[in-house]
Amino acid sequence: QVQLVQSGGGLVQPGGSLRLSCVFSSSTFNNYAMGWVRQAPGKEREFVGVINWSGTSTYYSDSAKGRFSISRDRAANIVYLQLNNLKPEDTAVYYCATSPGVLSTTDFVGRHMSDFAFWGQGTQVTVSS
Repeated sequence: QVQLVQSGGGLVQPGGSLRLSCVFSSSTFNNYAMGWVRQAPGKEREFVGVINWSGTSTYYSDSAKGRFSISRDRAANIVYLQLNNLKPEDTAVYYCATSPGVLSTTDFVGRHMSDFAFWGQGTQVTVSS
């Protein structure tokens, strides 16, 4: 069974950092762009950022730009989301997501979230003093 397994969330003070991981069960996912989406309590899911299939291009939301970064280790089948200078408004459940045929950052951003076939289980990030 194809899976995306997340880890790395937790409680952090404002200004702190966390690194989230998304491990995929099949190297096939190395052929897809991988994105991160978050959902805060009472709000809709929100795009955070995406990395293309080769790891050579990334794209971020305005709220993530300059603070968050996405990287991937193709040999280990992992995508990372580095969260720096965290703010209370970053508190949310973070998900990795992808779908067959999604190769570039443009492909990912151009799709509705309901179109993504594969999702991680979600990781809680809480930013609070």
